[in-house]
Amino acid sequence: MAVDIQPACLGLYCGKTLLFKNGSTEIYGECGVCPRGQRTNAQKYCQPCTESPELYDWLYLGFMAMLPLVLHWFFIEWYSGKKSSSALFQHITALFECTMAAIITLLVSEPVGVLYIRSCRVSMLSDWYTMLYNPSPDYVTTVHCTHEAVYPLYTIVFIYYAFCLVLMMLLRPLLVKKIACGLGKSDRFKSIYAALYFFPILTVLQAVGGGLLSTI
Repeated sequence: MAVDIQPACLGLYCGKTLLFKNGSTEIYGECGVCPRGQRTNAQKYCQPCTESPELYDWLYLGFMAMLPLVLHWFFIEWYSGKKSSSALFQHITALFECTMAAIITLLVSEPVGVLYIRSCRVSMLSDWYTMLYNPSPDYVTTVHCTHEAVYPLYTIVFIYYAFCLVLMMLLRPLLVKKIACGLGKSDRFKSIYAALYFFPILTVLQAVGGGLLSTI
C-alpha cells in the first residue's frame, strides 16, 4: 500500500484526514482536526471509529442516563408527598420520558436507525479533554485539533439530556394538569421547574467531569 509521506503531526490529537484513495494508494491532507466520528491513530492518521463500546463504557452511559431519572423521581416525591396520589403516574411518565429519550438517542447516533453505536476506544484521561492539548509550535500560533476522541461517549450524553428535556416539556405539563388537582397551582409544576435547574447542572457535570467520572 502506497501512502504519501509527510512530516509527522504535532500534538496528541492532530491528524491527517484521508483525501483520496485509489486501490492501494492513499493521499492524506495536512495535519489538523479529525472529522467527527474519527480519531488519530499511532501514526497520526484520522481513522473512523468502528469499535463497539466496552462494558465499562456502557456502565458509564447507563449511570449518566439514570441520573436525570433518579432526580425526577426525587423531586416528584419531594413536592407531591402525601398531598397527592398522582406521584405514581408522574414516576411512570418520567420513566417513559427517559426510556424514549435513550432509544431516540441511540437511533439518531451512528449507525442511524439501529439500537447500536460505534465508538472510539478510550486510551487515557486526556482523550476526554482534547481542547487542552492543542499544540503551539512557535508558542504564539495555536493549531486547533480539538475533536471528540472518545466519540460518541462525550456528546451522546448531551443529546440524551436534550431529548429528555423536550419530552418532559411535551408530556409532563399535560399529565400534571390532568391528575395533580390535589395540589395548588404553584405546587403542581414544581417538579418540572426543578428539572429546569438540574438539567443544566448535569450538562455542566458531563462537560467538565465526564472524563473524571468515566475513570472512577
